[in-house]
Amino acid sequence: MLDRHVLKAPSNSAHGLTEVEEQLICALCAPQYATRVGAGAPVYLAAVLEYLAAEILELAGNAARDNKKTRIVPRHIQLAVRNDEELSKLLSGVTIAAGGVLPNIHSVLLPQKSGKKGDKSSGAVSQEF
Repeated sequence: MLDRHVLKAPSNSAHGLTEVEEQLICALCAPQYATRVGAGAPVYLAAVLEYLAAEILELAGNAARDNKKTRIVPRHIQLAVRNDEELSKLLSGVTIAAGGVLPNIHSVLLPQKSGKKGDKSSGAVSQEF
């Protein structure tokens, strides 16, 4: 005799959902954001998360290649996110561990460019106001 459990199809394949989408359904229902979740909500959410992950990994891969590295480290993710305007706005309140900061030197701290030889501004600045 055949076992009933062998013939029974898993619930996720019967509905056409993947394991990730099943987990997203549980994640949406557990904290009671809503009492009911539509059938398309976890599919759409999975697509959005996949797009964000692909976008961040592409930019981080470019940052790693610019630094002549073959492995993406948190520093590359930080550089990718902070140099992209939209991702920086989305992840403005996020701290990436071991990401460091963007290289930035304030223009006041840079040495002044020497202009013409007869220019007074190239010399020492007077203390008189």
